[in-house]
Amino acid sequence: MMFDSEIPFVTLLSLQVSGVATAVSLLIGLPFGTLLALGKFPGRSFLLSLINTGMALPPVVVGLAVAMTLWRSGPLGELRLIYTPVAIIIAQTVIAAPVVTGLTAAALQQLNPRLQLQLYGLGASRLQMILSLWREARLPLLAAVMAGFGSVISEVGASMMVGGNIRGQTRVLTTAIVLETSKGEFEQAIILSVLLLSITFLINWVLTWIQQRGRQ
Repeated sequence: MMFDSEIPFVTLLSLQVSGVATAVSLLIGLPFGTLLALGKFPGRSFLLSLINTGMALPPVVVGLAVAMTLWRSGPLGELRLIYTPVAIIIAQTVIAAPVVTGLTAAALQQLNPRLQLQLYGLGASRLQMILSLWREARLPLLAAVMAGFGSVISEVGASMMVGGNIRGQTRVLTTAIVLETSKGEFEQAIILSVLLLSITFLINWVLTWIQQRGRQ
């Protein structure tokens, strides 16, 4: 009964932190990826290399860095964010932002370079040109959102390190699965795993439906 009563909170918190982290990653990655794709400035190749490296960042490394930053003796320790949902959002944003940024840059770089010239020739401003390119690349951009969400909803290492897996406060589906497995409660771990997979599938199914409808 205790396990059953905890499932709704754990599920809702997982959706909240991962959804917010994905949204923040999109706010960061979409403009930054656009800048890297369209801009020409010194150090651009180096930044792209950093972003591509960040797409493969181990979550435990991110968790360690964020935990050290938010720890009581760390630079942001006075904010007392460690072992809170906000700390999990920060860690997941660090994980997802490079994914969204890198895929955004790749999607825009695949567009025909003449498209920009055509838009400028039609009198479009720079903002209108960028919005038009986003619309043109909307299908791979939706794939970037799905990849960013998938990288955080299934993440466990960073969430465990910065959230602490505290019942009723910071426990999410992935950390709950680890906890139940460590206790030998495999049936409950399987239930949570199926729930996590079902949620991930449903969200990605909706996004894929939107993507394919946009293609038609």
